[in-house]
Amino acid sequence: MLVVELFAFLHDSRRLNEFIDPEHGSRAASYAKELNGTYFHLTDEQLEKLCHAMSFHSDGGIHADATIQTCWDADRLDLGRVGIKPRAEFLSKEGAKYIEAAYKWSLQSDPNSDEDFGI
Repeated sequence: MLVVELFAFLHDSRRLNEFIDPEHGSRAASYAKELNGTYFHLTDEQLEKLCHAMSFHSDGGIHADATIQTCWDADRLDLGRVGIKPRAEFLSKEGAKYIEAAYKWSLQSDPNSDEDFGI
């Protein structure tokens, strides 16, 4: 869970802009390595997963590791915020079940609404 949580906070933290920035994930991975041991404490295996997830999250791949894929699914299911509807081929089978609900949620004007989107 810590890897997924840190991914959420850090994966886009080194973006230069909101458009095309192909190296932002790699910069975020380097940043995570700098922070590890001071602001959080990951094992070598956890840090490797976090850095891999961040480095390749924008490449459109699918990963066999559940932690890495969870990071990627969460990021991709939130693409509605920039007007992109997620596509099933870029999500795990489990994540693909939530495309419609996540997209509807991302389009609503009040994200704190009590409306049930099935998530």
